[in-house]
Amino acid sequence: QVQLVESGGGLVQAGGSLRLSCAASVSIFRFNVMGWYRQAPGKQRELVARISSSVSTTYAESVKGRFTISRDNTKNTVYLQLNSLKPEDTAVYYCNAVPWVPGEDSWGPGTQVTVSL
Repeated sequence: QVQLVESGGGLVQAGGSLRLSCAASVSIFRFNVMGWYRQAPGKQRELVARISSSVSTTYAESVKGRFTISRDNTKNTVYLQLNSLKPEDTAVYYCNAVPWVPGEDSWGPGTQVTVSL
């Protein structure tokens, strides 16, 4: 069973930075795509960024130029660097992994990011 564990969340002032990590219990080569989603109170979960096995990246318009997704295959870890944070970035951030073999995605339990004014 695949386990994803996020870390790195916290409370930061607007304009600050955080780096989120998502550690997988298996080789991340098993996944076609890995990504970060977020869910703010009262809102639907939304895609923030994703990275493919070929290191192709996609970002939500709201985070382009501020967030950077990357992966370290040797550590089975995906990162999300969050810069120039805004209060509207406040949410629970979830790691997601889509397997090559069609089946169910894997999700982490989430890590809270809170941005204060």
